[in-house]
Amino acid sequence: MASAFPHQPPVDHAPRERTSVVVDRDESTDVLQVLSSESAQEILSTLTSDPGTASEIANSVDQSVQNVSYHLDRLCEADLITPTKTWYSQKGREMTVYALATERLVVQFSDSTD
Repeated sequence: MASAFPHQPPVDHAPRERTSVVVDRDESTDVLQVLSSESAQEILSTLTSDPGTASEIANSVDQSVQNVSYHLDRLCEADLITPTKTWYSQKGREMTVYALATERLVVQFSDSTD
């Protein structure tokens, strides 16, 4: 019996071309801390080719869904990835689809010695 829910409709998402992060000694930069994780780097690498759900990403990087979900939350907070769509499993459960928020990340250093 076919599901009433769409399983995986196409994701039409275009990431920003460039995002700049300014490293300043007077303000904390979460982006670099998030990127220091090897798991986060693997997740970003996986999302380079196609958007995906937490379970698809977990399978791709050979990690638990719980660990991947933790890193997805942190990557979203750092604005490196973004939820783009909701897919539904065969059982009707909502699954968030994640994609890269930016194609290129530029790190700039600020001299705030005013």
